[in-house]
Amino acid sequence: MAVISVKPMFTIVVVTLSLILAVLVFSSPTSPFYQSPLSLASPQRKLDTWSVGRLVEWRPCKWWLQGHRTALPSKSNGFIRVDCYGRLNQMRRDLCDGVGVARLLNATLVLPKFEVAAYWNESSGFADIFDVDYFVQRMNGFISVVKELPSEIASKEPFHVDCSKRNGQFDYIESVLPSLLEHHYISITPAMSQRRDRYPQYAKAALCQACYSALRLTKSLKKKASELLDAIPKPFLSLHLRFEPDMVAYSQCEYPYLAPASIEAIKAAQGDRKPWTGELAQIWRKRGKCPLTPNETAFIL
Repeated sequence: MAVISVKPMFTIVVVTLSLILAVLVFSSPTSPFYQSPLSLASPQRKLDTWSVGRLVEWRPCKWWLQGHRTALPSKSNGFIRVDCYGRLNQMRRDLCDGVGVARLLNATLVLPKFEVAAYWNESSGFADIFDVDYFVQRMNGFISVVKELPSEIASKEPFHVDCSKRNGQFDYIESVLPSLLEHHYISITPAMSQRRDRYPQYAKAALCQACYSALRLTKSLKKKASELLDAIPKPFLSLHLRFEPDMVAYSQCEYPYLAPASIEAIKAAQGDRKPWTGELAQIWRKRGKCPLTPNETAFIL
């Protein structure tokens, strides 16, 4: 009587199915691994970067418009002004985070303050960049926003609550709400380390509405941007190397081969933040965070 081993037959079946699946995946035009016969037959053919489509098309989500908005409480706990630092992208992030915090604490949002940095020579405020009326209108129902404070508060400076430099985790309701209730007008810079996924849905909804639906550039900026875009030859590629005195100072890398004027500008922006040296600097360079050779530094410049 012949004895048939099940294990070898099972292995053969698995291998066969795997080969069939691999052929289907790599031969399907919708597969990210697919190569057309044209590309395989002509290896010298140049890739047309501008005609390559995305593998996956991006679509707007807007989940926060689908039943996650709760009615605003009839009474506010006070006023919050968000103090935003950095450049436009960082200030936008701080503002949107601040909207979520203000909704979490049932506070009325005051138009944010954009901090001025001397080495950028930029003094534009929120109203110089974004359409204020549009922002207020789009946030209606998500959070209360005022363009002007009541007269009894307008003459006062807000009590600043430092959220960005606290050690360890902290809770906005436990740490910030008492100051809001006591002073009625506070300013905050939201902590980047805090987890937004812990917010209730209505606070997340307010944050998303601010970030994706309520910020629109002023008409003058949109006009200027359109003029610049029309003037640029098409197609074009925009590359931001982020090699500026403040970014170099923040990186804590050493750049001994720069011009003396550049080194002085970096030192002025460093303050107490000194460049890494010795073994720590070597570790940072191996991670690709600092330039390795003078040639690489020259290439960046």
